[in-house]
Amino acid sequence: MSTKKMLFSLLLIGVLAFSIVASGCIGGQQTTTSASTQTTTKTTTTTTTKIQEQVTLKVIGPWSGKELDAFMKVIKAFEAQHPNIKVEYKTYRAEDLATILPLQFESKDTPADVIAMWGWFITKMGEKGHLMTFNNVINPDEYIPGVLDAVTANGKIYGVPFTAAAKPGFWYRKSFFKKYGLKPPQTWDEFVALLAKIKKIPGIKAPIVSGDSVGWPLSDITEHFILTFGGAQMQLGLISGKIKWEDPQVKAIFEQRLVPLLKAGYFSEPVEWTSAVTAWWKGDYALYFMGTWITGMVDDPNDLGLISLPGCKAMVLAPDYFMVPKYTAHPKEAMELAKFLATEGQRIHVGTNSGKLATWKKVTIDDYWPPMKDVAKIVSNVQAVPDLDDSVGGEWQKTFWDQLKLLWVQPDRLDDVLKTLDEKFPKK
Repeated sequence: MSTKKMLFSLLLIGVLAFSIVASGCIGGQQTTTSASTQTTTKTTTTTTTKIQEQVTLKVIGPWSGKELDAFMKVIKAFEAQHPNIKVEYKTYRAEDLATILPLQFESKDTPADVIAMWGWFITKMGEKGHLMTFNNVINPDEYIPGVLDAVTANGKIYGVPFTAAAKPGFWYRKSFFKKYGLKPPQTWDEFVALLAKIKKIPGIKAPIVSGDSVGWPLSDITEHFILTFGGAQMQLGLISGKIKWEDPQVKAIFEQRLVPLLKAGYFSEPVEWTSAVTAWWKGDYALYFMGTWITGMVDDPNDLGLISLPGCKAMVLAPDYFMVPKYTAHPKEAMELAKFLATEGQRIHVGTNSGKLATWKKVTIDDYWPPMKDVAKIVSNVQAVPDLDDSVGGEWQKTFWDQLKLLWVQPDRLDDVLKTLDEKFPKK
């Protein structure tokens, strides 16, 4: 290479080197000037959107028809707040679940993630180690006194309360009473006289229709008599077994109050309870003892009137309870749903035509469906007590139902009925 070419090459290399320094590092991430040195770092951020896993929860409850429609409004509200959770509902009778669930739980399996069931059953399953606990999920101080007792054992809360049905008395149609010039009674004698007057109305099959299923509507009537003439303490004593059914004071209520009405034909023979609603509403019967949920089962709830036995100062408040089995595949989501049902879900439910009352104290009268507002006020003025047969539970509950069906058609068998109830009562 000639000297002239060599000098030209060296000059070219120098120019290129200067250009690289002047323009900064390759990629443009640093800029250097003669006045100062500035460093600018460009960071590339990659945002990863985590798609929430879609979870399907299975829920089992006793509701169907209009009752289910009201409950599903609660479920839809939960799904709206939890778009990653879908809820599937199935209807099962508690009586059937009492047979199915123990076997599945022993196999560490469950047919659903959240299950509505009797309080005593939930406690029993919880003590056997099959259920999640709610001590750190809900605040017991936010619930009406005593409502958690049925699902609590040894300080552990195995279930959560939902809304409750009250069993306040005999419902009638205001239009029916107006048509025949009838008035709600103020005394026991007036109550009996009312039944006698109704029985003479043409077309009436009986003054009171006796709703029946497996026997529980008859048990509700019986408890109303016990609470009116024996008081809350008698009801609680019968639940605990401290008071016997053959106790003279208990027997007197049957002999002097209930049995005479049965013998006089003031009660119908047992009729399937939903069919009874239809027959009563069209005028085959004048009175129907049923829980507050009946307000959502009739065509015009504003035509409903309510008669409690005169002097009644206590009535059954029967909550529905939910449990979460340990064998759920989605424990976090299942507990979230159970908590919702026990809290804000109640506010939604009492605003429907469910005919239910809140057990969560943060629900107000203004939250209620209008036809239930007066009922809620009435219930708030009497002592709330637990359902007798639901509290005892087990095989005795079925015995209680069967014996009352016997009493209804053969009231002369009272002594046998009371004796059987004492003999079959579970030993403590």
